[in-house]
Amino acid sequence: MFFLDGIFNPPWWAYILITLVMVQITIASVTLYLHRCQAHRSVALHPLLCQFFRFWLWLTTGMSTLEWVAIHRKHHAMCETENDPHSPRVYGIRKVLLQGAELYSKEAKNEDTLRRYGGGTPDDWLERNVYRGRLSVLGVSLMLIVDFVLFGAIGVTIWAIQMLWIPLHGAGGINGIGHFWGYRNYETPDDSTNIYPWAFWVGGEELHNNHHSYPFSARFSLKSWEFDIGWFYIRNLEFLRLAKVKKVAPQPLIDNGKQVIDMETVRAVIRSRMHVMADYASKVTRPVWKEELKKAGQMRRYMLRKTKRALVLERSRMSAQLRHMLDDVLSDVARIRIVHQYRMQLLEIWDRTYSGREKRVQALCDWCYRAEQSGIDALREFACRLRGYTLKPM
Repeated sequence: MFFLDGIFNPPWWAYILITLVMVQITIASVTLYLHRCQAHRSVALHPLLCQFFRFWLWLTTGMSTLEWVAIHRKHHAMCETENDPHSPRVYGIRKVLLQGAELYSKEAKNEDTLRRYGGGTPDDWLERNVYRGRLSVLGVSLMLIVDFVLFGAIGVTIWAIQMLWIPLHGAGGINGIGHFWGYRNYETPDDSTNIYPWAFWVGGEELHNNHHSYPFSARFSLKSWEFDIGWFYIRNLEFLRLAKVKKVAPQPLIDNGKQVIDMETVRAVIRSRMHVMADYASKVTRPVWKEELKKAGQMRRYMLRKTKRALVLERSRMSAQLRHMLDDVLSDVARIRIVHQYRMQLLEIWDRTYSGREKRVQALCDWCYRAEQSGIDALREFACRLRGYTLKPM
C-alpha cells in the first residue's frame, strides 16, 4: 500500500545509507555546533550553518543549545566529583551507559546549572519559544511524520535509530565508556580515555582523553595515527568559508640550538605541559623503570610491575592500596624515587603561584640544572630537550 510504502521505495541498501547520512548530520550538529563551537568556542561557524544545526537538533534530538552547553561545561568544571552530571566514578559505569539520557534530562532541569554554565548561548525568540519552549517536543514529532511520509513503515525504524543514536552513543557511550575504558595519551586528573584512535562513529568524540587534555582545541586528534572525522568536517567547512578555527592544541616546537631558558621557554613549556609530561613518562620514567626491573630481585620485581602504571598516574586516581605500594617502591628504589620527585617538582612549576614571571623562569632553570646534575642519563637528556622549547616556528 502507498500509505505504508511512502513516497520513496529505494533498494534495501539505500535505506541503510540514508539512515547513516541522517545520523551523521545529527552527530555533526552535536560535535561541531554544540560542543566545539558553543561549549568551548574553539571554532566559529557561519550564522546560517548555526541556524541549520539548531533546527536539525530540534528535529532529531529535542535538545537545546543552552541545556547541552551548560551540562557539558559543568562536566568539565566538576569532573569526577559528586557534582559531575554524569561521572562513572560517581554513578557507576552501568548507570551512565544505560541511563545517560536520564542523567542529562535531570541536570537539564537544574536552573542553577543553566544560569551558571550556559552563558553566551543563543537567547533569541526561537530558543525561548521553540527549541526550549512549548514547541520543544514538536520537532521530533515532525521528524517522525517526515520519515513516515517519505519511507513508509520503515521510516519509523529510521526515526527510532535517529532518536536513539545520541542518547546511546553520546550520553551513554562517550560519557560512560569514555571515562572507563580505552587508552590515554595524557595523564589528566579525570578518568577520560580515548575509546579508539579512528574516531568517526560519534563524530570524533571518541578521542575523549585528548579532548579533556586540551578542551579548547577544535581538533581532537593529537597523534599522527589518530583520525577525528569532526576535524575533517571543520577543514572542509573552512574551505567553503563556513567555519573558522580559533584554537587548536599546541604542538611542541623544539630548537635544539636553544640553551638559554627565558620567559618564552616557560610559556612554551606551560602551553605544551600535557605533551611535556607525556614525554617525561616515555623518555624518563619508563626507561629508568625498565633498567631497575632488569636488575631487581623477585620480590622487588613483583612490586615494580604492580606499580608501573602508578608512576605516571595522578595520585587522586590511585586506590589506597596502590598508593601504599607506590610509597614502598619509592622508599626502596633510589633512582625511581629521584625521577618521581623530579616529575612532581616539574608539575609544581606551572601549578604554583609565583610573585613574578622571573621567579618562574628561575624555577625552571634550577630544575633543569639539578636534573642535568642528577647522574641519571634519561633525566639529563630530558632537561636538555626542555631547554629548547620555543613558541617560534622552526
